[in-house]
Amino acid sequence: MRTLPKNWITEGLIDFEYKKYQLLAYLQEAEREFQAIKLYPMLADLIDHHRLLNELNEGKTELSKLFPKALNGIDLHSAQLHYQSIVQDGEVMKEISQITEFALPRISRRIEEGKTIYNFVEEQVEFEPVGILPIYNREGFLLITRESSPEVHAFRYKSNILQMTGEKFRSITFWLLGIFQKNLVNTLEKLKMQLIKEVKELPNPATWRVHSPHVFPIEETLIPLSKRLLLQHVS
Repeated sequence: MRTLPKNWITEGLIDFEYKKYQLLAYLQEAEREFQAIKLYPMLADLIDHHRLLNELNEGKTELSKLFPKALNGIDLHSAQLHYQSIVQDGEVMKEISQITEFALPRISRRIEEGKTIYNFVEEQVEFEPVGILPIYNREGFLLITRESSPEVHAFRYKSNILQMTGEKFRSITFWLLGIFQKNLVNTLEKLKMQLIKEVKELPNPATWRVHSPHVFPIEETLIPLSKRLLLQHVS
């Protein structure tokens, strides 16, 4: 996948036509990914780029912090290195402003396309428990199935609370347990019992199924979607 460096706007040649070409090539790659219903990491990457450019546009991020810097002195007494920005030219700032104005609406349109696809996929998939759910559901199994495929992608998940800058956030981690074949004999309930025997530290795990009526990509689309669905349901 073609990526765009975080500091692409200040890296290399700072020229509107060059940066325009660089951005359009990246957005074309985003379009290809979305046409293949591959949402991540492209959608998150686009959102990050839009956030940074928007902060630059509103003056919330100092542009000087994004420029490459050159070492211009060493303070032996305090054991510190002193750097100076390589670029301090007013014409360069005008060029960057022009690039930002060009990039923001185009990145916004790609983000909206990605969100539309995400909403479509979310409406299509089914999310349901397998068997009876225990009271404790912050750990367990997730089974991803697709209508025209006998494969079952089985994951173990665990939800944690993260505390950052005084706020609490819930995160979720996946581990792939295996890819199994589903048929009339090997049902999801039997697969759940098999996983319980293999993962002995979870004697009564919550088990969920995400089922897609279409063959959407597992890694780029169904796994990120499954994480968000689980975060909405675990307590």
